[in-house]
Amino acid sequence: MKKSIVIGLMALMIAGTSCKNREAEEQARQAQAMAEASREELADAVADRDQLLGLVNEISSDMQEIKRLENILTVNNQGETPSQRDQIRADIASIQQTLQQRREQLNELEQRLNRSNLNNSNLQATVTSLRQQLDGQATEIAQLRTNLEEARTTIGNLDATVDSLNRTVTDVTADRDSAATAAIALADELNTCYYAIGTKDELKERHIIETGFLRRTRLMEGQFDHTFFTRADKRTLPSIDLNSRSARVLTNQPADSYRIIDANGHKVLQITNPALFWSLSNYLVIQID
Repeated sequence: MKKSIVIGLMALMIAGTSCKNREAEEQARQAQAMAEASREELADAVADRDQLLGLVNEISSDMQEIKRLENILTVNNQGETPSQRDQIRADIASIQQTLQQRREQLNELEQRLNRSNLNNSNLQATVTSLRQQLDGQATEIAQLRTNLEEARTTIGNLDATVDSLNRTVTDVTADRDSAATAAIALADELNTCYYAIGTKDELKERHIIETGFLRRTRLMEGQFDHTFFTRADKRTLPSIDLNSRSARVLTNQPADSYRIIDANGHKVLQITNPALFWSLSNYLVIQID
């Protein structure tokens, strides 16, 4: 009987010890799980903080890009080419899209920080500051787009003015060229002269001279033959080779404006004063024998 009681007590003691061991193991497992959870939460919080700091740098970089575009528009808002304006417009659109992505990232980080036990006032102040910077950048981008459109309008007006000026210059140039052409034509006409060289019979045959018994010789008083005259330019006619051993001027060129000399056995008319020589007539008749 006593033996049975002892055995029963021993069994109860063993069972109690086993229960205590199981409880201890369970508590250890729970403590380990809590420790692992704390480490994971800490790692997540650190990751969130690092991502927040990275976002600070990205937003700062965005601000530098905005300032670059502002400088481009300020310096060149009347001088950029259409391709440059298109590039600026594309850059502005890209920054707007990037700012929206930054805003979404910031909202997500703020929510995660609010759920984290490691959130603090410094991180929350950083979030608030970043949100203010994003709002400011969005305002600047909107102003940049406005400035770009204003520059585009101004450039369009300038292009129209330039086109109008180009047309005016073209018209003026055409008028100038026409006037220059007319002036050249007039100068050529004023400097055109005609001379005829022939024997007495040749000149009479073409009615350039008319003679008769006891009658004074008359020059070009009727329908004379114009084709017998050679056309020339007073400015480029310093002399005329007469191809004759004798020659005399029949028209009324002043005697002191020319001379007839011998050259290689024939006569040559030298015009010593062209302005005086052609002052009375643009026609010159020379009779040779």
